[in-house]
Amino acid sequence: MKVRVLYFAAVRDLVGRDEEIVDLPPPVLDVGALRAWLEASREALAGRLGSVRLARNEAFAGDGERLEEGDVIALIPPVAGG
Repeated sequence: MKVRVLYFAAVRDLVGRDEEIVDLPPPVLDVGALRAWLEASREALAGRLGSVRLARNEAFAGDGERLEEGDVIALIPPVAGG
């Protein structure tokens, strides 16, 4: 299954790109598995996605939400401001 992954802010800086199309292995079927797969397959993300929100097709998604071919997944780190 292929999905488009968008990286924002600090996550974008860590991976060095804005987006990519990834071909997910069969065990990656939901948002939580995608989070774990990204941490395992992208060295710069190892252990860093715990506080990052994931959105699926422009809506925040829980870890149990199923993925589908062609989904757009955004990784959105927490934002601080004042």
